[in-house]
Amino acid sequence: MRSIWIWLLILLQFLIPKLLMTGIMHRLSRIKIKPIKNLLINRFINLYKVNTKEVKNSIPNGFDTFNAFFIRELITNARRINLSSDTVSSPADGNLTIFGDIENHKLIQAKQHAYSLQNLLRQNTNDLKKFVNGKYATIYLAPYNYHRIHAPVDGEITKIHHIPGTLFSVNQNTASRIPKLFVRNERIACYIKTQSAEIILLFVGALNVGSIYTPWTGETKPHGKGDLVDLELKQGRSRKLKKGDLLGWFNMGSTVITIYPEDFLSWDSNLKCNSNILVGDNLGQLTHEPINQ
Repeated sequence: MRSIWIWLLILLQFLIPKLLMTGIMHRLSRIKIKPIKNLLINRFINLYKVNTKEVKNSIPNGFDTFNAFFIRELITNARRINLSSDTVSSPADGNLTIFGDIENHKLIQAKQHAYSLQNLLRQNTNDLKKFVNGKYATIYLAPYNYHRIHAPVDGEITKIHHIPGTLFSVNQNTASRIPKLFVRNERIACYIKTQSAEIILLFVGALNVGSIYTPWTGETKPHGKGDLVDLELKQGRSRKLKKGDLLGWFNMGSTVITIYPEDFLSWDSNLKCNSNILVGDNLGQLTHEPINQ
């Protein structure tokens, strides 16, 4: 019976006007009328059992809107980040749904569902050669998770792409049933150059994700259909990153995918698929310089 309900909810996602619904949620989450926004914040905390002890501002009066609470900052030292330049850290809190090797340009979304690196990034195969035998990790952010995303390595932002798409939910029920989910959905791709290589971090949008924010591009709202856009980076904003620096946030929740080139890192032996992970947790150890292609 539960499986039938899940399939019905997934079918509903194909029928509903997802962009319209997300727009309504965008407006609702930004209501500043105090009794309404306080009610939304308090109900959300009770529903999802949010850990309020680590929140920086007072609740609910320290937040002008529900969205401000959703993208809340944490108190100092709420996350332990290994600042060693020899390691790669988790960029987000969430569920590490899957990690592994990229094989023949293919990444695994869920059991029996794969998608291509080319379709995910909308780049030609020649530009992606260095990632053909690389690695990837996918982290799902549930509604109750901390929704700010942080740099997994030291480096420099070189470019940020906006890739329009639809807005399906990205929870495990949907990811295990809708093929090529992550290449269907709206997303932002951040390219980060390290001392020896380039890595990619993707913000994957979802149903009710009103927009995605980065300090270099501001707020990017979902467009639906369209071609890849090479976003203009703000002048005067440093592109240099230290591990743990803020990369941006989701206005409502979704998924982060990190992509690494061949011979860039070896996975930490303690990692497990479908396990909870926090910003700063160790994903792996850097290996020797990647093969230049």
